Amino acid sequence: ENLGWQTVSAAMEVGWIRVGIALALIWTFVLINIRGTKSYERTLIPMMYLMFALGLIVIFAGFFFDQSEFLSSLPKAEQNEFSSAISPEFNWTIFLSASALLFSSFIGFDSIAQAGGEARDPNRNLPRAIILAIVLVSTFYFLFTAAVYHTVPWKYVEQVAQAKDISAPGLLAHVLPPGLGVAILAGAAIALINDLPAMLLSVSRLMFAWAEDGIFPKRIALIHPQRKTPYVALIAAGLMASIGVLGSHFAGDFFLGIDIMVTSMLVNFLLMCITLLCIGRLNPALAGRINVVKNQWPRRIIAVGGITLLSLFLVIHTYKDLSTETSAWYFHSTFIWLIVVGVASLVFIFKWRQLKSSGVDLKYQFKNLPEE
Repeated sequence: ENLGWQTVSAAMEVGWIRVGIALALIWTFVLINIRGTKSYERTLIPMMYLMFALGLIVIFAGFFFDQSEFLSSLPKAEQNEFSSAISPEFNWTIFLSASALLFSSFIGFDSIAQAGGEARDPNRNLPRAIILAIVLVSTFYFLFTAAVYHTVPWKYVEQVAQAKDISAPGLLAHVLPPGLGVAILAGAAIALINDLPAMLLSVSRLMFAWAEDGIFPKRIALIHPQRKTPYVALIAAGLMASIGVLGSHFAGDFFLGIDIMVTSMLVNFLLMCITLLCIGRLNPALAGRINVVKNQWPRRIIAVGGITLLSLFLVIHTYKDLSTETSAWYFHSTFIWLIVVGVASLVFIFKWRQLKSSGVDLKYQFKNLPEE
């Protein structure tokens, strides 16, 4: 709308167009993943640089303007409404619930771990990549957030968020020239799109590993004859992502999918912490190969801290979901997550019993890493 593209803006509000774009992006990145790591690298790295470059516009603009300039740019009626707004009281439940939602930002670390088998010297490079990502991305996020709130009063953000979805481009559009507003909106879109290739990569590798272990249909582990990628697993991951898009669309709530993902990630990281706590006793040989935090006691402290914090976030996130009023039970993300996990558990039990009856040494198979 800032550039006078009202027709385009109106089209973006049409449900089937938005769903069509989402599905097109999913299957484009499925094909890119199937083509292999080179194709993946050539697509993702330029997008990453572009995302950071456009995000820097927000940082510079946010620190260039101040709150008085932002408030003076608002329409008079909106200024009066904001000035009469009551400052909200701090609420621990809301604070912890928002903190739980931040786990959707950690999906990249999960993806790194799942694709570790395809990395060069993963014992050395993966920890370095994770530490570097934490430092760089956290610094970028803090600067980005500080810049936005340097220009936009947080009370205004809280007030407007009660009525509609908001974004940094939408908030800063009041003080930025139209071209820059569109540029940072493009940066936000690229940041979201960047998640897709990594999610497809990690999910497909998980499914491939399950199929190789025999607890998932063997066909999922088929490798493309030329590209040497798990193309069946990638297609299956694309189908599941498409179902998620359609489900969120028909539910009329994009955040239904986000809430399901947050629950999954909290449980996933919780299981990782439990594994870290127990691995020295249950699998000492594998524990001996841990190169990061080699001493057992610091690992236990990290594991117990993670279990405590993640359990708290999971309880708060689940309580918030179940206490929210919805028009039907299936609009609660917790119930959808339980149904999916229940079906997956039945598949696992069935395949586990099949393996056991066929004489497979399950203890040996699942206590030893497969050959790369």
